Amino acid sequence: MQPYDERLTVPRSWWFLAVGVGVAMALILLPFGPLPLLAGLVVGAALSLMAVSSYGSARIRVVAGSLVAGKARIPVGALGEATVLDREETVAWRTYKADPRAFMLLRSYVPTAVRVEVTDPADPTPYVYLSTRSPQRLAAALEAVRAQVPDNTETAPGAAGAL
Repeated sequence: MQPYDERLTVPRSWWFLAVGVGVAMALILLPFGPLPLLAGLVVGAALSLMAVSSYGSARIRVVAGSLVAGKARIPVGALGEATVLDREETVAWRTYKADPRAFMLLRSYVPTAVRVEVTDPADPTPYVYLSTRSPQRLAAALEAVRAQVPDNTETAPGAAGAL
């Protein structure tokens, strides 16, 4: 059973903006004729749509005793308490409360987040900040998996260092 899986997709308006980039490229190439105009539309839209798709493909999963956030994979045994952040705390931990050593999977269009302490003594990362649309579910999933998985920080030193 996979207790948590979330994709941090971009807002719909971003897709319209990406198409708008293609239209802008077409207008820039308009003086050169219809073929460059068409090429500008297709290439500009395709590149911007790929960029939006890539940025919105970040996933957060709790699976097989690990927290997988983007490209980071952290054993749940190396994690401490998960703190659910409301809108105000989310902004605070993104800005003036943020630690530069922290791992942050940050998406500004997601209004809430979870901050998870890293308890692995071999890892200099103090916490993991994860933008999420359902912070209570993520915190509950981490707690449920932590209850099932024994603490493995001794067997996997620096495991969270894969960040």
